[in-house]
Amino acid sequence: MGEVGHVLFIFVLSFYLITHGVKGELRILPTTDDSSRFKKLKKVFVEQNELTEYEIETIRFHKNFVLLKFKGVDDMTSAERLKNAILKINREDCLPLEEDEYYISDLYGMTVQKSDGEILGVLDDILFTAANDVYVVKNNDTGKELLIPAIAQCILKVDVANRLMSVNLLEGLGE
Repeated sequence: MGEVGHVLFIFVLSFYLITHGVKGELRILPTTDDSSRFKKLKKVFVEQNELTEYEIETIRFHKNFVLLKFKGVDDMTSAERLKNAILKINREDCLPLEEDEYYISDLYGMTVQKSDGEILGVLDDILFTAANDVYVVKNNDTGKELLIPAIAQCILKVDVANRLMSVNLLEGLGE
């Protein structure tokens, strides 16, 4: 996402905020691999029709969820207004990456090609499943979508700098 006020490079941290209890807490299922990263955040952005900055008052963990309490959101009625919103952060608040790691948001719009150089299309969407993510690659010429599991046997190389992903299509995937 481009600039929104003073905000640059917004990253999705969680989809669909849900109320938790009666004191204004929100329950989220994070899209990050490391939920403890929430402890380092002081503020986040909530996107509904517009992007609004919220200061974090408390953070705690419950099962697979992160429970957030924002300053000024003190009851269930206030929290209900944020229900089904998307939680985002600045790129500067992202955790540093290790070698061969990348942010999910960097994949969208990336050109996807087979190992022989044949262009398959552009990464249009990512489906988050229990087993593994699935990349939705759209061929802009034909309009067809190809589903590629995000597993080592299929994803050969991700070159974020050049916006290029090389893949190996397992038998039956390209049909």
